[in-house]
Amino acid sequence: MQETTRVFIVPGMGNSGPGHWQTYFERLNPDFTRIEQREWQRPDRQEWVDTLEQALTGEDLNRVVLVAHSLGCVTIAHWVEQYGRRIKGALLVAPPDADTPRFAAYGIEGFGPMPMKRLPFPSIVVASQKDDWTTSARYQQIAAAWGSELVDIGEAGHINTYSGYGEWPAGLALLQGLL
Repeated sequence: MQETTRVFIVPGMGNSGPGHWQTYFERLNPDFTRIEQREWQRPDRQEWVDTLEQALTGEDLNRVVLVAHSLGCVTIAHWVEQYGRRIKGALLVAPPDADTPRFAAYGIEGFGPMPMKRLPFPSIVVASQKDDWTTSARYQQIAAAWGSELVDIGEAGHINTYSGYGEWPAGLALLQGLL
């Protein structure tokens, strides 16, 4: 990794626990910074977007890479829409479809409509063919709309601890490609 690149971890709802691949990435590189939200269980879109903006204030955005999971990906897309920021790149793993009724069923409100504008920086969307939070076809639409490279890793669930993604060397390799 280049010493000048700053990596920020952007977890989804519930944060990423001790066995999650995002935490694994942080353990391997203590220079990675996790974006901490005030409320992990009942996310508020504006608060999450503003927290991301505040965390990056003062950073040279040309040297920032964001590593997001699930709702963190949608947060980044809303952040781009609101603030128009350009960064070095982003690894966007398992972005959920914010337009589905499942969001309301889980008490996640305000993240729809799903942002479908091109991201102004290089990005990789990592997707699973068997994710309860979106369909394979929708991942393809999201990646195309965002201008992201799409990496389909097969039937991998939501690419989280529950799906068996703790230590995830292949994900780390994708991140290295952005750095």
